[in-house]
Amino acid sequence: MIGNKITLARKNMNMTQAQLAKQLFITPQAVGKWERDESIPDIATMNRLAEILTVDLNYFSDNEANFTPKEKIKAKPSWDMSLGNWVDADFSGINNLHEKFSTSNILRSKFVCAELAGIHMKGNSIDKCDLRGATFDDGQLEKCYIINDNFKDCSLRDTQLIACYLKDCDFSGSDFTGTVFTSCYLQKVLLSGAVLNGTSFKGTSLADIVFEGLVENCVFDNGSFSKVIFQNATLVNTFFKSKSLKKIKFVDCKADKLTYEFLKSGQGDLNGVTLLEEEPLI
Repeated sequence: MIGNKITLARKNMNMTQAQLAKQLFITPQAVGKWERDESIPDIATMNRLAEILTVDLNYFSDNEANFTPKEKIKAKPSWDMSLGNWVDADFSGINNLHEKFSTSNILRSKFVCAELAGIHMKGNSIDKCDLRGATFDDGQLEKCYIINDNFKDCSLRDTQLIACYLKDCDFSGSDFTGTVFTSCYLQKVLLSGAVLNGTSFKGTSLADIVFEGLVENCVFDNGSFSKVIFQNATLVNTFFKSKSLKKIKFVDCKADKLTYEFLKSGQGDLNGVTLLEEEPLI
């Protein structure tokens, strides 16, 4: 089946569905449908697919049923960038950097518009780095020390941050759709214009942070708050559970009924929060 062949070739290239979709200018869901044999690519897309996966177009035909991927696909070489000392390095614009990259000291380095989707970074120190416009989608950052960094306009969709320490970082305009912070500490992190949709903060401490704009389908669960302000924010379908909700300050905010009740149940200070008008039932 074509779907199985696409899956084998993609995995042999160490490529995620999201990474393949991005090169084809389609959605990851479309790739998923191909691999489940729910649909097939058109001939133009098939040609491009063969180029990206470094296979002959005949690979997708029924006559190639006995094809062994390792025999024809040029496997992407891998390397281990762990235990490195990257000072003043420039990785700007680099594509598909998703190799091993752990326990490294990364100081004053540039990753501007770098493609880091699927990267796994563990135990890294990232200090005074420029990561504007970089993509971390579907990646994982674990036990990283991240300070004084510029993450403006980054994409961190469906990224996992676990036990990370973030301080004095600028995430203005970044996309946190589906991002999960677990047991992290965030202090003086700028979020102006950031997309917070389906974003989760689980057991995470937040300090000296201002949330603005739309906060939708988010989770603030069993974390702590210190000098946290929601200002001109609209809170929709957002869950709050914490012993320190009283420490959150709301300024000119609106909330739907469900979110309002979560805050009320947690004894949050609802001064500065007004209920959103609900659509009348017809």
